[in-house]
Amino acid sequence: MYELKIVSQFAAAHQLIGFKGGCENLHGHNWKIEVYVTGMELGKDGLLIDFKMLKEATKKTLDELDHKFLNELDAFRSLSPSSENIARHVFESISRQLNCQEVRVSKVTAWESDSACASYIEA
Repeated sequence: MYELKIVSQFAAAHQLIGFKGGCENLHGHNWKIEVYVTGMELGKDGLLIDFKMLKEATKKTLDELDHKFLNELDAFRSLSPSSENIARHVFESISRQLNCQEVRVSKVTAWESDSACASYIEA
């Protein structure tokens, strides 16, 4: 099994829905996003996937979030834009774009600070 990882980032504001505490107020983060993909076999070129392809899919997804108020986006209108839900949203969006049987997104981690992150791993 091979695993690749890319790291990207975006900045956005959000308010946690149904949370009691400071994060229920409007605030922002500079999120760091880690995207992991896995696959069993390399192509004839010796690659699992071209990093450029993975980076483009990630950029397309994160551009939709970057410098936005996440609560106003369709993806989070009825879902709290927590780091957990952001990780899942990014996971699902990139998976749809790659649409590849040989390579799959295995994990996405959303870091909201240097010491706090949430990951989504599909079972």
